[in-house]
Amino acid sequence: MLTVLRTSWPLLLGMMLLMIGNGVQGTLLGIRGAIEGFSTTQMSVVMSAYFLGFLFGSQMTPNMIRSVGHVRVFAALGSMISAVLVAYAAAPDWIAWSLMRVLIGFSFSGVYITAESWLNNASTNETRGQALSLYMIMQMLGIISAQGLLNIGDPSGYFLFVIPSMLVSIAFTPILLTASPAPAFELTKPLSIVKLYQTSPLGCVGIFLLGGVFSAQFGMASVWGATVGLSVKELSIFVAAIYVGGLVLQYPIGWMSDRMDRRRLVLGLAAVGALGTVVPVLMDANFYTLVGVAAVMGGVSNPLYSLLVAYTNDFLAREDMPAASAGLIFINGVGAIGGPLLTGWIMAVFGPSGFFLFIAVLFGVMAGYAAWRMTRRPAPTSDQTGSYMALAPTAGLVAVEAAAEVAADAQAESNAAASEGDVSKD
Repeated sequence: MLTVLRTSWPLLLGMMLLMIGNGVQGTLLGIRGAIEGFSTTQMSVVMSAYFLGFLFGSQMTPNMIRSVGHVRVFAALGSMISAVLVAYAAAPDWIAWSLMRVLIGFSFSGVYITAESWLNNASTNETRGQALSLYMIMQMLGIISAQGLLNIGDPSGYFLFVIPSMLVSIAFTPILLTASPAPAFELTKPLSIVKLYQTSPLGCVGIFLLGGVFSAQFGMASVWGATVGLSVKELSIFVAAIYVGGLVLQYPIGWMSDRMDRRRLVLGLAAVGALGTVVPVLMDANFYTLVGVAAVMGGVSNPLYSLLVAYTNDFLAREDMPAASAGLIFINGVGAIGGPLLTGWIMAVFGPSGFFLFIAVLFGVMAGYAAWRMTRRPAPTSDQTGSYMALAPTAGLVAVEAAAEVAADAQAESNAAASEGDVSKD
């Protein structure tokens, strides 16, 4: 771990600063939208636009990198992010914000892919798993830190838009000055959605539903908070609790994942998520209860992403994992686009509690589908499964592919060790 920090700290620090900028704009826009008088429906379009851009970026960035190189793509997209963060305050119009959210979602997707390729190239087979874990931790810490930053300025002014723009600009300095040349980027052609679904129906359906859950959390939590009248401090604590929960529970859930039928764990986590998020729908919860709900919601949804990726890879040959990763990213992105739109519609019909109702329904459907899939085929044996590798839902294609490789390597080593032990006993 120390070796990874020593060799990759500029890249990891830069990514954390980038995530601070992304975390600030995700929450700040919901607060500022309420100040500007935008409706819940209008804000749902604004928030959904980010995930539309993110999906486009995940599909187009590899070709851009192959055409002009990592450095130019990274610098161009970074400049776009910095400019858009300032432009929000200069053009407080929901249509303009929607267009800017497409641009910034596209740019962040491309930045993640480019940075991950550098990180992957700088790692050895022995350190790649540690590098990915640190990358996930820095992403989560960046979003959590961003919520504290919201309390140092007035959301109705310019200051809170300028600060993340500056941080994003600063973030690229250590990355571009120290990053080693990245290898030629190989474009992975994804498996067809039909083939991927036939391979792992639960993986595909779960990752699609989870796209809606995550985009509702990341996009609409601040809209909900502004609607119910939370202060900036209260809203920042609520959003931070989502990611603290996800960070704390990643590794315990990963430990369980490698020791039991992963479908049972998906079922259990989704059921806990559904029961936890339905609480504010059924009762008038106080702020402390809401913070607890947020921690449960994030503590379930973030590890579920890694769990579903690992479960899907259990049914794939190693050579098919990169193509499957691209397909899962696409399915998750499609689900994410609809999350804020449906959340906004449900909030318009049922009131602010519709935010929690939507997420509870998605968790409930996931739990029900996992239970049904358990009746359709037996669980893979331990020598057929790979190891769990923690990933943040914000991870790009390169990170998901690398995580699959690390998990496969770890399982191969475990099987080899077990075989040697059996031989020695004989």
